[in-house]
Amino acid sequence: MKLGARILKTGIAVTLALFLAKLLEMPSPSLSGIAAVFAIQPSIYRTYQSILEQVQGNVIGAAIAILSVITLGTDPFVIGIAVIIVIAIHLRLKIEGTIALSLVTVIAIMESVDGHFITFALDRFIAIMIGVLSSFLVNLLFIPPKYETKLYYKVVETTEGIVKWIRVSSRNATDHATLKEEIEKFKDKLERMENLYHFYKEERTYSKKKQFVKARKLVLFRQMIASTHLAFEILKKLHKLEHSYSDLPKSVQQMTKEILDSLTTYHEQILQKYISKAGAIPAEAITKDIIHEKEQIIEAYMEVIKSETEANKQDWIHTLPLLTTIIEYYEAIFHLDHLINSFQSYHTEENKVKISEKEEI
Repeated sequence: MKLGARILKTGIAVTLALFLAKLLEMPSPSLSGIAAVFAIQPSIYRTYQSILEQVQGNVIGAAIAILSVITLGTDPFVIGIAVIIVIAIHLRLKIEGTIALSLVTVIAIMESVDGHFITFALDRFIAIMIGVLSSFLVNLLFIPPKYETKLYYKVVETTEGIVKWIRVSSRNATDHATLKEEIEKFKDKLERMENLYHFYKEERTYSKKKQFVKARKLVLFRQMIASTHLAFEILKKLHKLEHSYSDLPKSVQQMTKEILDSLTTYHEQILQKYISKAGAIPAEAITKDIIHEKEQIIEAYMEVIKSETEANKQDWIHTLPLLTTIIEYYEAIFHLDHLINSFQSYHTEENKVKISEKEEI
């Protein structure tokens, strides 16, 4: 098992928070460690974005806790009311991401009261802010995330998994229940892929030249993700329509299998071409072959529907969404290839892609 950057950053942030809390002789250094865990962020941009929200949320939590203790005491019922008020204020201010840490502040301040309550509350508030600031510093200074690398490998990994199951399904060689489980797993992977895209999009570049290259890469990754989503739609339709698909004439099934094999192979080559691990794809030859296969399969589907009885037509019409999605997939990956060709031929040096070795994703 590899340790991801965020795991290491969390450990460093907790260590720093505890060290600073003990150095400043805070009475509750553990609160600093807890706050550091809650405050760690996945990207530098979100670190800047969240620090003010974290401070604001903790000030609100501390203020509500102090007012509640002064006016109503520290009864568990009062603490519960204070928690509800803090959550409501956070939702109103749209700073939901800081709710958990603010509630830690509320409970820490209201947990017990001595004669010097204000000092007690201030100590705990400072301890929590030490944790927040420690996470901020660690996010800023240590192990900057490489979201382009993570995103690329997540796209490749997810696409290869989907493609494998498309090839098996198009040959009627899948178990319905097993494929259903795999489809659910792919949904999670696609969601993680979208999250990585947003993290990559949030990364800031300060050179105008790099900003331009980054904008072009974002367009490329958006199209990569769209193509992978369409491959996933094909897999879902093969699963959903497996009985209707298996009832199609063998010749039509063979054509479907062939065009899916061609498209998925082309898709995999394009992803490798992005990082220059695949040579230039002979676009004209591939284009002619796939266009010919596409025209053949459309004609074959139409011929089947025309020539069959009304009862059979109704069954086979159900497979038309599969054909439609295949055509959409065809258009998406051809567009992706066009974008990558354009990217690699324009300002070659500036647009050279540097993807690190695969990391824990």
